[in-house]
Amino acid sequence: MAMLEKELLIRKKKLSSVRFSFLQGVGLTFLLAILARFAAELPYLEVVGALVLAILFGMGWRVAVGVQQHVYIGISFSSKKLLRLGIIFLGMRLNLLSIVEAGISLFISAVIVVFFTIFTAAAVSKKMNLDQNIGLLTACGTGICGAAAIAAIAPQMKAKDEEVAVSVAVIALLGTFFTFLYVVTAPMLPFTDMEYGFFAGASLHELAHVLAAADAGGKEAVDMAVIMKLTRVILLVPAAMIIGIYYQKNKSKAEKKISWRSLPIPWFIIGFLAMSTINTFSPIPEQVTTLFINAAYLLIGMAMAGLGLNVEFKALCQHGLKAFATGFLGTIFLIAIVYSIILIMRVI
Repeated sequence: MAMLEKELLIRKKKLSSVRFSFLQGVGLTFLLAILARFAAELPYLEVVGALVLAILFGMGWRVAVGVQQHVYIGISFSSKKLLRLGIIFLGMRLNLLSIVEAGISLFISAVIVVFFTIFTAAAVSKKMNLDQNIGLLTACGTGICGAAAIAAIAPQMKAKDEEVAVSVAVIALLGTFFTFLYVVTAPMLPFTDMEYGFFAGASLHELAHVLAAADAGGKEAVDMAVIMKLTRVILLVPAAMIIGIYYQKNKSKAEKKISWRSLPIPWFIIGFLAMSTINTFSPIPEQVTTLFINAAYLLIGMAMAGLGLNVEFKALCQHGLKAFATGFLGTIFLIAIVYSIILIMRVI
């Protein structure tokens, strides 16, 4: 009897220790996400954005303070489970009717921009012998919506945390660079305000980048930029599904067995679309919508911090330059496509 009580006490202590470690890990990612959120409101840093700052803070914490092994259980929960919940909540940002009202030409433009950019950037990464996962994640971040796209698509590829972190860091640097370039050159570009908004919304990575750059063109430019950007965001749903199916089929071929039942269903992406539908057709107060969006960015920020805490700088040094080149060339191609679409629209 005494032995049984002793064993139960030991198990209870172990469970309590695991719970404490879990809370420590989640708490650390929460702290870093909150710090990133406040930092993103500072001058110059608002262009970088809270999500990117969260991953940088995580990387900095790992180097400066270090991370004890036992807290990784909570960090892993933030970077995987909370990420999915955050992406579902993020669907409240999207109003499907605004995309429908913008017209079929805008949607077709977004499809061309997203899929041609992903295909081209992925091809460039293959030519450069970049790691396949990092190459495709960087391509998706370039073509769709930066860190959020990378974070959403990574589970479909079973990507490692360090692969995600490298891709996010590269896209953050490129997006910030091109945002400043757009703002400086905006008065010299041969665009109307609406065309400039389309240009910014179709070619920049993060929503923060789009808003910062489009502001140089005035209110009309900002409105057009946001609609175009959100049209790209909705393409995250089919992109995630296609990539998940592609990876699963390749895995099945390697095992000489293809099972359609085993194909991944990205429930969190379907949740994202469901929340968008609710936001579009239900009379939800603006305060509630704002609450969901803020919660989404907090949860995704915690996930980004978790990714940063997992980054091995060896991987960053090993793949960073090739990933940067992939993203840079992909962005140049993206700009060329968008400019071509604007010229075609003028004729039509």
